[in-house]
Amino acid sequence: MSAPAIRVSDEVQEAVRQGRPVVALESTIFTHGLPRPRNLEVALEAEESLRAQGVVPATIGVFAGRPTVGLSTEEITKLSEEDDVAKVSLRDLPVVSTLGLHGGTTVAATAFLAHRAGIKVFSTGGLGGVHHGAAQTFDESADMTTLAQTPVLVVSAGVKSILDVAATLERFETLNIPVLGFGTTKYPGFYVSDSGHEIAYSVSTPEEAAAVLTSRDALELPQAVLIANPVAEDKQLPPAELDAILARAWEQAEQAGISGNDTTPFLLDFIQRDTGGRSLEVNIAVYRGNVALGGRIAAALTR
Repeated sequence: MSAPAIRVSDEVQEAVRQGRPVVALESTIFTHGLPRPRNLEVALEAEESLRAQGVVPATIGVFAGRPTVGLSTEEITKLSEEDDVAKVSLRDLPVVSTLGLHGGTTVAATAFLAHRAGIKVFSTGGLGGVHHGAAQTFDESADMTTLAQTPVLVVSAGVKSILDVAATLERFETLNIPVLGFGTTKYPGFYVSDSGHEIAYSVSTPEEAAAVLTSRDALELPQAVLIANPVAEDKQLPPAELDAILARAWEQAEQAGISGNDTTPFLLDFIQRDTGGRSLEVNIAVYRGNVALGGRIAAALTR
């Protein structure tokens, strides 16, 4: 008898079966998003912080070709330290599975695997969205179309300011994906608490967020619910400074002839270098806040 296509840890299976709170966590943050050894520290801290809330963490990734919901500490450590780890979106899952590769799962792949395992809440840093110039390049993240057909609740700090935020919000609307601010109707821009764009709805408590998810399930709608949780203002990058950095970054990218898939890594690296690493600390603060809120919403769902 062949092994199941998705491995779910005993701890996660039991928690889901018993109706205990569980929060899914992605793996690209520690395989591709943060430098060593900070990446492993942040990954393990996220799990520990959820356990301290009485919530079961389910870190999701691909280990030796097995999509896994509930990576062990040893597996997280291995993925954090390996150089040859694939960045795995939903389309890549069957490929890396067949080839037996290690992989860090993106929002799209993580949301899909979380839903397959029966997990309702997923905390991440930032979402993928529509890139500048997408009208010509069609460059937009698979996160959006996957979330349009994956009924989980995702806590994020919006999309990074390097993306076309207005177009991203339009796409969410077109895809029937509800976006709710947590305590705000100002859509956050990851590094900043306010991207300059308004959204229609907000929730003020974890219980309200959980109730929206329950209503979505009662209606048998297929899409995710997005909770936009802004970084604290005292931890954000000063918005005027970020605008100036982005202007310089775009100018240098154009001068260097950088385009397509190379643009995002270039811009993010530029921001990190130009801020002397302060953007990395914002990134970590964003993630901590979203993990904490995800835990509170997951707990509210079980009450």
